[in-house]
Amino acid sequence: QVQLVESGGGSVRAGGSLRLSCASAGPNFSNYCMGWFRQAPGKVREFVATIDWSGGVTYYADSVKGRFTISRDNAKNTVYLQMNSLRPDDTAVYYCAATDLGSSIVVISDNPDEYVYWGQGTQVTVSS
Repeated sequence: QVQLVESGGGSVRAGGSLRLSCASAGPNFSNYCMGWFRQAPGKVREFVATIDWSGGVTYYADSVKGRFTISRDNAKNTVYLQMNSLRPDDTAVYYCAATDLGSSIVVISDNPDEYVYWGQGTQVTVSS
């Protein structure tokens, strides 16, 4: 069983930065594809970023590309989301998620249905 705990959320002004962390408790963190998703009030959960098991492959939603950076430290069982140039429409609860894609040639995923483990979420609020 994998437990994910997000931290680092908060309130910032537009143009500011935050760094989210997601710590994993459980075995085999380095086997997992990790993803960040977000959900704003009244909206469906949407994909933000994903990273493969090694950290060598990443993929971003168009809305965050160039502003957000996903990374991971397998020695610390932690994945990060550095968020710069934040905008009010980035306001949401941010969730990290993990899944083992096994031997698939596809090493990342932007599909929330493919993720097995989810954290409890951390609130990010960006004011104008």
